[in-house]
Amino acid sequence: MPAAAPSRDRPLKLLIVDDSNVIRRRIERSQQIDRLEVVGLANNGVDAIEEFRRTDPDVVTMDITMPQMDGIECVEQLVALKPHVLILVVSALVDKATAVEAMEKGANGFLNKPFTDRQLNDALAELIAGA
Repeated sequence: MPAAAPSRDRPLKLLIVDDSNVIRRRIERSQQIDRLEVVGLANNGVDAIEEFRRTDPDVVTMDITMPQMDGIECVEQLVALKPHVLILVVSALVDKATAVEAMEKGANGFLNKPFTDRQLNDALAELIAGA
């Protein structure tokens, strides 16, 4: 008997990565997608990889400019660990080249800071629509 397709209703685990505690908490509070459950918070890329290994998230919000390891390098390492992870870059950098580089490394979407709650939820909803 063939294996059943994964349920589109199953909860998805969310890891929030940003060096700003204010932004981490805002994303945690503002996201209103029932399927998303926050499983971890990290303030830099090094901590993000540790937290990623510990919690095995399906979705990651990723800042670009952070101490110790930036978001671009972190995206690359997370995708190497779990190729199908969904990564939404959330950054104040409006430099198109940086956004393109993040996407080339495996990110799936980009949201500019500052953002509204609706923009965040729309971006997350779009990201997980196929998950």
